[in-house]
Amino acid sequence: MRAFLLLLSFAPYAPAAAQNFDVVVYGGTAGGVIAAVSAAREGLKTALIEPGAHLGGMVSGGLSDTDYGKKEVIGGYALEFYARVARHYQLSRFGVPVAWYHEPHVAEEIFRQMLQEAHVSVFENHPLREKNGVRKEGAVLLEIELDNGDRFAAGIFMDSGYEGDLMAQAGVSYTYGREGSAQYGEPLAGVRGQTPYHQFLVNVSPYDDRGRLLPEVSAEKLLPPGSPDKKVQSYNFRMCFSEVPGNEVKFARPEGYDPHRYELLARLIAARTQAEGRVPALNTFLKIDPTPNGKADINNQGAFSTDYIGGSYDYPEGDYRTRARIWKAHRDYQAGLFYFLANDPKVPEALRREMNHWGLARDEFADTGHWPNQLYIREARRMIGEYVMTQKDLQTDLTKPDPIGMGSYNSDSHNLERIVDSGGFVRNEGDMQVAVQPYQIPYRVMLPKRTEARNLLTPVCFSASHVAYSSLRMEPQYMIIGQAAGVAAKLAISNHQAVQEIDAAELSARLKKQGAIFEYIPHNP
Repeated sequence: MRAFLLLLSFAPYAPAAAQNFDVVVYGGTAGGVIAAVSAAREGLKTALIEPGAHLGGMVSGGLSDTDYGKKEVIGGYALEFYARVARHYQLSRFGVPVAWYHEPHVAEEIFRQMLQEAHVSVFENHPLREKNGVRKEGAVLLEIELDNGDRFAAGIFMDSGYEGDLMAQAGVSYTYGREGSAQYGEPLAGVRGQTPYHQFLVNVSPYDDRGRLLPEVSAEKLLPPGSPDKKVQSYNFRMCFSEVPGNEVKFARPEGYDPHRYELLARLIAARTQAEGRVPALNTFLKIDPTPNGKADINNQGAFSTDYIGGSYDYPEGDYRTRARIWKAHRDYQAGLFYFLANDPKVPEALRREMNHWGLARDEFADTGHWPNQLYIREARRMIGEYVMTQKDLQTDLTKPDPIGMGSYNSDSHNLERIVDSGGFVRNEGDMQVAVQPYQIPYRVMLPKRTEARNLLTPVCFSASHVAYSSLRMEPQYMIIGQAAGVAAKLAISNHQAVQEIDAAELSARLKKQGAIFEYIPHNP
């Protein structure tokens, strides 16, 4: 009797039973949303778990000027999303069926509509338990646990976060940083010998009057070209600015602001003004792409801009506290940059006037002070799976036996470091903008090694080298791969197979019926 009473007294503290789904998708990025929608449209009971409070990742987080590459290669549910954008803005009146530019809040509204229509169960503000959050038996994932203690079991799991946290906790092989050129025979890999874009095109001294390095310049020595490293391409926030009076929030002086941090930019402006014979325009320091309703997507442009070069190195392997610190450091850097451009007397009046034409969009990101809710994590962990896509897959080996879609955006890596060159001047290193041929994406890109995980798919931190990932990392491709993940989950569950064992030809055939594109056919207007 006493044992029975003890059992009763402890019963309220027993862990709750896991919620059961056919598919659990972790990470509400655009790729994750489409993966969940795809699985649910296949008739699978699907959950989408997002660590934060918003859905859509960068597509709804400030990246409003879509990196589409060749528009003709974007099909399926990714194209459906952009068609829904066009319908939102009633562009059919002008014969425009697809729109590639949108406001951030519109993108999130559309993603939420798609999830609701597909009857996906959505759980927000639910980060994965930071340690021991994945339970496995052998190579089979059984359930995951979130930081609030909730547990989710599924037949198929998908890691669609930018960080690859579920993948890493599942014991799947991964890497980060840059491979050396020798590892996969990639001429573009590793440290870059020449970095012609987003570069200091005038000589600027990186030293102050006492011979000390200025802020935002590294003292590290450049490794030989082609060398591997664990550095990560720069991140930033893709801003949404407004030029509409009444919808502008002026650039405020951030806490802890130090104008000396931007002394290198002041010197660059002065050197360019002297070399060019006029004050450089704002759009040579900020990439300003118009979006609907008097707004603009603001991105990095030039040698010193919104990219916080060197600020991302600790992010891929960082714990939650480290990542939060990195997010804040990026915000502090960019907020200070905008205030400097708008107010500092070292900035010519004409340039300050151009900057003050803009402000943060008052009707965007209301719960984060009109600042984007998503840091642009251009690259973090990358899985090492059944097949690793490399440079040749973008340039010469363009077709695959297991296609799920296509990519076409150029190899695009942002700078990784800012150093002092052999002449004693400041230089950036790491930028890569190299053209590719439209190429097929293989199903294998999201497959872990079968000895490591038999029921996990990775639509975002997929298996690719730094060079290949720099092209594949575009948001339409994440969505394309996400759609394929949902259909692959259906095949695996229906046939009681590991994700590595499904019929790739059947997967391709089903995707093709859903509008996926496997052949680049240029449009001739």
